[in-house]
Amino acid sequence: MKLISEPSVPVKIQKMKQRVRWLHPSIKQRGIDQTSMILDDGREDSPDFSFMVIGDTGTKSQYTSHPQRQVAEMMLNHGDDCRFVLHTGDVIYVVGSREYYPANFIEPYREFIVGGENPKNITYDRMVFKLPILPVLGNHDYYDVPLMYRLVTGSTLPLRRMLRYRDIEIGWHGSNQGDAYTRAFIDYLAALSPADLENHLDAHYTAKSNTGRCLHYQPGQFTRLPNRYYSFHYGGIDFFALDSNTFNTPEPLPETQAGDIYRRELLQRRQQIEQEELQILAECDKLKSENADESEQLADLGAKVDQLNEVKMDIEKQLESHTPADIDFEQLQWLQNRLIESWHNSEVRGRVIFFHHPPYVTEATKWHQGQTLAVRHRLRGVFEQVAATLGNITQGRPLVDVIFNGHAHCLEYLRTTDTGYADSHLNYIVCGGSGRRPRRQREEGTELMETFTDVAGGSTRKVADSLLYVGRSGYGSQRKKPYSCVRVDVKAGFPAKFIITPLVTELIEGKWCDRSLEPFII
Repeated sequence: MKLISEPSVPVKIQKMKQRVRWLHPSIKQRGIDQTSMILDDGREDSPDFSFMVIGDTGTKSQYTSHPQRQVAEMMLNHGDDCRFVLHTGDVIYVVGSREYYPANFIEPYREFIVGGENPKNITYDRMVFKLPILPVLGNHDYYDVPLMYRLVTGSTLPLRRMLRYRDIEIGWHGSNQGDAYTRAFIDYLAALSPADLENHLDAHYTAKSNTGRCLHYQPGQFTRLPNRYYSFHYGGIDFFALDSNTFNTPEPLPETQAGDIYRRELLQRRQQIEQEELQILAECDKLKSENADESEQLADLGAKVDQLNEVKMDIEKQLESHTPADIDFEQLQWLQNRLIESWHNSEVRGRVIFFHHPPYVTEATKWHQGQTLAVRHRLRGVFEQVAATLGNITQGRPLVDVIFNGHAHCLEYLRTTDTGYADSHLNYIVCGGSGRRPRRQREEGTELMETFTDVAGGSTRKVADSLLYVGRSGYGSQRKKPYSCVRVDVKAGFPAKFIITPLVTELIEGKWCDRSLEPFII
């Protein structure tokens, strides 16, 4: 039985538009831009400010520890003057089910939420943030489980044991195609009556941006994000939040002999993964979660099943036939237009993009995935169009100062080389090690190579360097499993300087230790 499913790109787009009543007549009549917001904390004009970045969180506590909670406490210790938190996706694991929000999000981040002193009284769809947590959707926030599984898992323990997900956070409900995330974080206009919609728009969409009226986000009050992708301006910096789940569809396999060979290799790899899953689940049956050592083994094996499932789903995406509807060109065009507008605004000192799937990464399971290359090429295409439109206006500066991603369970800093395209010399920080089990760096090294084809044939060249990697390493008694997030200090001046501080915590001999690294400037 396939225990996890993901809606198609057209379904994701359609459902999200329905939930925010995309371009409803009442919204159009008021000239509201549903992709912009103003973050109004009374300090948004200050050119010196700080924020934090986390990603891939949403997990339960382990037998004797709770890594996500340790990261949250580290954020409290290092982020007392931070203005907001960017979240790079996968808010809840394994599927973004509403039942896991209380224990896997509200409880760990209770100090950031109004009423957090009594977290059990907070419902997931009524969270009010004292310190704004501004997320984007991860793939797990879209995941669902089959109806048959939902019907029987709650009451049939033998079946749960057979399916071997009794100790893995699979959930009963699933995300309902991203519905739980939307109710938690996005302005859920579909739930309002026509009269209530009018009143709501007049009460909450009172801010003004360069693109029209927009949502007025106020910390400490019940306000929400405007859409699954959005932008905001703070301290002279333009921030762009994307939903990469709708432009990560791999390119179709070529109808050539080489394509047929690769297709057979993918099919063989999928079969091997399914065999590995069965072996792991059989091993899980011999362990008991009540035992400390065996609980740790179960957690590692569960993470391995999750990892194999991600690889298998990527293989399935590569094997599927795709149409243009499987690529969210509307969102990509939006990003292109907003970047161009940003560069024509002389008051903007810098630009930050954040989304889930990293275009460049050396984490062992992600660097060669079809989705990784798809996101890289789609984003590269946007940058090419922006650069062609702007001409010399950038004066040699990169189009974007820094791009934050998640998905890979690590903390990594990469910088692109001269790729031959407009994504050259860009800074990428993968921040996906904030709660889910960390993963290893690939054995192939820190230099990322890419193969390019043109009329003259094919060539391979370096496109990026990994300059820092914090993830799982070592074996046995030497094994290390650090968890992480980053603090970002933005300095006054033009262009802005970004000081990145990697915040790292690790369980060493039964005690959590602060292993944070020295700051670096980008």
